Formats: sequence, structure tokens, C-alpha cells
Amino acid sequence: MIHPKLLRLQRIVFFSFLIILFLTIAWNITTGDYKMSAGTFFKTLFGGGDARDQLILMEFRMPRMIVAALTGMALSMSGAVLQSVSKNPLADPGILGINAGGGFAVTVFIAFGTVNPAHFIYVIPVVSVIGGLLAALLIFMFSYSKGKGITPASMVLIGIGLAGGLSGASILIMRSLRPDQIEFIANWQAGTIWGDQWEFVYALLPWLIIIVPVIFMKSNVLNIINTDDLTARNLGINLNRERIVLLTLAVLLSSAAVSVAGGIGFIGLMGPHIARSIVGPRHQLYMPVALLAGAVLLVTADTLGQIAVETGTIPAGIVVAIIGAPYFLYLMFKNKRI
Repeated sequence: MIHPKLLRLQRIVFFSFLIILFLTIAWNITTGDYKMSAGTFFKTLFGGGDARDQLILMEFRMPRMIVAALTGMALSMSGAVLQSVSKNPLADPGILGINAGGGFAVTVFIAFGTVNPAHFIYVIPVVSVIGGLLAALLIFMFSYSKGKGITPASMVLIGIGLAGGLSGASILIMRSLRPDQIEFIANWQAGTIWGDQWEFVYALLPWLIIIVPVIFMKSNVLNIINTDDLTARNLGINLNRERIVLLTLAVLLSSAAVSVAGGIGFIGLMGPHIARSIVGPRHQLYMPVALLAGAVLLVTADTLGQIAVETGTIPAGIVVAIIGAPYFLYLMFKNKRI
């Protein structure tokens, strides 16, 4: 039973983040080479504005922002699951090697695969998901110990090693590619949000619609798994099965997200931590907030990347890394003290 005061706090925080997300999206859309005032943005959003404003907002800027928001949500939710299942507060889809698996699969596909250009948008997420799942399978295999099952500590260490190996293999393959292929993969690995059309929204949205509610339904299971293994088993939880199911869901979310937004890390680390620090550790309370926190973080990073330099842009993944790396070190120091 959740205390009513915690529920009220959670609702206040959730709707506050919702307002912040809307304002952040408005800030992003009104900046750039073509300046759009806040009044014009709201007018155009609700059907007004001239043809040029409609074209810029609805065909160029809005799809990109929705992709950024959905990607932030997916990565943050994936990170929340990974941190609970691995019992490691530093777990993140990028740190565990899942994003590297998706990136390696995309690199191999671009190097050796062929597909109708009209279907490229829909094939890339599938390829990335397959790569992420294969990377996760390797992590499961090598972290499994007979009699103990999947050990969280081994899973994290193996994931870090796998991420380094796959990233190196991707760079090796890139050496034999055409310049345009190298440019695409390099931008992808830097975390450039390249999915800026409505087709990318349609390709990413179903993953969240299907997977996120399933994770919410498993909130109590996550609460129990986050305790010690003996308590979880005494409460009737099949730890190996639940860990595999939850980790698979986390892999599907993160792999689908990075397929259209590039190799973005640290969102899955920061989003859940921010939410937990405000509303507490119960998954029913903090995961909805983490969902919005991840979206706010990535949209803000994308905005800062666009306005940080006068000519060109800085990939959102690099901006996130600049913020996330010190935060990661802070969490390492904090947990070491604890």
C-alpha cells in the first residue's frame, strides 16, 4: 500500500515534468536557423500560421522532437529496468553493451546488406533490435553460473567488455566503407538524431506502446527483485525467468530507440536516478517520472547542441555525454562511500 502523501507528490512531480517537457519542446522548435516566436508556434500548432510555418513546424521540427522525446523515454525506462534487475545503480543500456550491439548490427547491415530505400526506415530498427538481443544473449550466457543463475555483477562486467569489443569491431568495418557510409555510421555513433521524419515516429512509437505498459504491470516484480534473492524466491518469484523477460524488454526498448537516434548513452542512467531522488524507490512511483525525465533530458540536449555553436550543430549524444560523464563519476563516488 502506497502512502497517500507519496501518491500526491508523485502526481505533482509527474505533471510538473509534463509541463517542463512541453516547454522544452517549444523552446527547441522556436530556435534554429528559422526563428519562430512562441506565439507563432502555439498558433501554428493548433492549426493557424501560414503555409511556411506549417511546413517548418509539422514536417521538419515536430517529427524530430517527437523522436527525441520518445527516445529519451525508451532509454530512461530501459535504464530503470536494468538498474533494478542487475541491482547496480550505474547500469545503463550503453554501459552494458546493448547499444553497442545495436550499433554493430547497423554497421554490418550498412556495409553488407541491401534493402529498398523506401523500407530503410523500418528495417534499421529491426536490425538494431536483433543486434541488441544478440549482445544481451551473449551477456546472459557468459554471466550465467550453474546453481546461481544470472549473477548481476558478472552481467555488468561482461557488458562493459562486450561494449568495448563491439565498438572496436564497428570501427574496423568502417575502414572499408564508402565515405557516405562512414559519415552515416559516425553520425549515428555520435548520437545524432537522424530520424527527423514522421516515418521514424511511426517506426519507434509501437515499441513504446507495447513494451512500456508491460513493464509498468511488472512494477511489483521489479520491487521484489530489487531486494535480496532469498526474499524474492520466498515470495514465489522465478528470478531467472523474470530477469530474462525484463532484460529482454529493456533491450527491445533501448535498441529500437538508438536505431533512429544514434548511440546515445547516459539517459538510461540519469533519468531513473533523477526520478528516484524525488519520489522514492518504488517502481510504481518513479518509473512514470523517469519516463518524462528521460524525454526532457534528451530534448534539452538536442536543443543545446543546436544553439551551442553558430554554424552547424553538436550531436545530442555528445551533449548528453558531457553532462552524463560527470554525473556517472559522481554516482560512482557516492556509491563507493555508501
